[in-house]
Amino acid sequence: MKLSLEQEKAINHIKGPALVLAVPGAGKTTVLINRFMNLISKFGVSPQRILSITFSKASALDMKNRFIRTFPEFNADLVNFSTIHSFCYGLIRDYSCMYNIKYRLLEDEKNALNKYNLLKQIYLDINKEYITEEKLESLLNSIGYIKNMMISPEEYKKNNKIDVSNFIEIYKTYEAYKRKYNLLDFDDMLTISLEILSKNRFLLNKYRNKYDFYQLDEGQDTSKIQLSIIKMLASPNNNLFIVADDDQSIYGFRGAFPKALLEFNKEYKNGKLYFMERNYRSTKNIVSICNTFIKANKLRYNKEITTDNDYFEPINIVKVKTIDDQYKFILEDLKKRNLANSCVLYRNNLSSIGLMELFEKNNISFYMRDTKLRFFNHWMLQDILNFMNFSQDTSNMELYENIYYKMKGYIAKKHILYAKSLNQITSIFDRIMEYPGLNDFYKKTLRELKLDFKKLSKLKPYEAILYIENDLEYNSYLKENSMKFGYTYENLMNILFYLKLIAKSTTNISDFVGRLKHLQHLSVNSRINKNTITLSTIHSAKGLEFENVYIIDLIDGEFPNISSIESYEKGNIELLEEERRLFYVGMTRAKKHLTLITTKYIGDKLLEPSRFLIELQNTII
Repeated sequence: MKLSLEQEKAINHIKGPALVLAVPGAGKTTVLINRFMNLISKFGVSPQRILSITFSKASALDMKNRFIRTFPEFNADLVNFSTIHSFCYGLIRDYSCMYNIKYRLLEDEKNALNKYNLLKQIYLDINKEYITEEKLESLLNSIGYIKNMMISPEEYKKNNKIDVSNFIEIYKTYEAYKRKYNLLDFDDMLTISLEILSKNRFLLNKYRNKYDFYQLDEGQDTSKIQLSIIKMLASPNNNLFIVADDDQSIYGFRGAFPKALLEFNKEYKNGKLYFMERNYRSTKNIVSICNTFIKANKLRYNKEITTDNDYFEPINIVKVKTIDDQYKFILEDLKKRNLANSCVLYRNNLSSIGLMELFEKNNISFYMRDTKLRFFNHWMLQDILNFMNFSQDTSNMELYENIYYKMKGYIAKKHILYAKSLNQITSIFDRIMEYPGLNDFYKKTLRELKLDFKKLSKLKPYEAILYIENDLEYNSYLKENSMKFGYTYENLMNILFYLKLIAKSTTNISDFVGRLKHLQHLSVNSRINKNTITLSTIHSAKGLEFENVYIIDLIDGEFPNISSIESYEKGNIELLEEERRLFYVGMTRAKKHLTLITTKYIGDKLLEPSRFLIELQNTII
């Protein structure tokens, strides 16, 4: 295999700490596997004395397969490519055997006792209400961040918005329960491993003596605690070889710690820096624009991305009026492309809903990288269905209790309790009308509501959602309560927009529910679809490459997101810089064709194009 001069320099680094800064498409995996082989063949290092750690199971498997393909004559069983969690699991197993402690893993959703069910129960016990899927995800992310950044829950709450009531109490209860019953989640593998290595000199020395050389892939995605474990193991010889790109650090919300890369030479005075600045993936057009774009970030190493590839075609910036126009453009453009080498990228998973509807209707199969979509279990979707179903049966008290406070026409709790005591088969509005001494205002309200739901019962799903939103004033409820649910009002309006998009082609409630279930089924089962177009968030597309890439829904406030813009306006640049890195990662997935699309309207709402898009446009001009 022919290697470049910069790759050769990195591969021939043997002892002491080194940081290799590799731009997108620079061949970082090539460097890691060749250095591995170099240590063995040239310097006589036993392969079992080298530990290569990477970010995910998929990356570890890919690295091992690449090694086997590159060096087929070598015994692959001797090669150790591992994730940090897999390594920590082995360490904890050793510890548990020494002290006869039986740990159980909480990560398997098939088991009744798993971290999701445990946190749901703790939340219910403390807050006396059931947790929503969104809040559960927020809770899990917050706990993971605290563990990975090695901070206290108090410190986290002080510096972050958290929409979970009694968060600190929930956190401490969860941790105490796990400690009591020797239960572990993935984050505990890290905290307990660091604890073991810090307190148990025997095991620390055992693992230090087991390996002479440590290789760390995707250093920019490694968290503070993961780095602490690896550095502790590599000390005191510090034969630590890190391959990273500070410009591709996009997992800050999980506790990724790119600051450690920027401080590498402070920590390791004798550390070597190697720059791999040549991109082998993309055309000159794409590389040149990406190089200029990422340089606007301040918290980074100064790199010059170059390529020997030819110019091919300029980046295509497309501005359309509506989401429908965006979809029409994609469909038309795809006729010229190879579907299997094409990808549609987006900032948020919500964007995939419209794409699924589009491709399914046009008989185009698709492969989705993210199949757990909260959209289909969202409380707003349930609200809309409750309104529709109640219109078909206005005697249904259970449905009414879920929606009466989410629409116009105030009804007191005492009136509902009274209605419960009367004939259950008559309309709830008629029952409340019988309340003793009910004043004329209430009677007028009840008559109007009864008429509203009668009208609603005759509407097709699309018109029904509009009626719920406007005439029943569900819109006002969303506006008043959005922040309480951890959303902006715009977020909720976007969810409603996609619900209406799906509803447009349906004729009744049953048809609408069936359509939603069908799309959910398609998303879950899309993994079996091969040789077709890929749909993915940019986060999930990291490490992938395609001839043809579209990045869609490039709206200011969505990408970059509103919290990063607000933080930037207060003088904190870190969040906006991570959004820029994310945009950069998306663009650098493309080999030849890169299309960036923004829309002027979502529904009736006038939008501004992403500030990143405007910046790129000015750069091109």
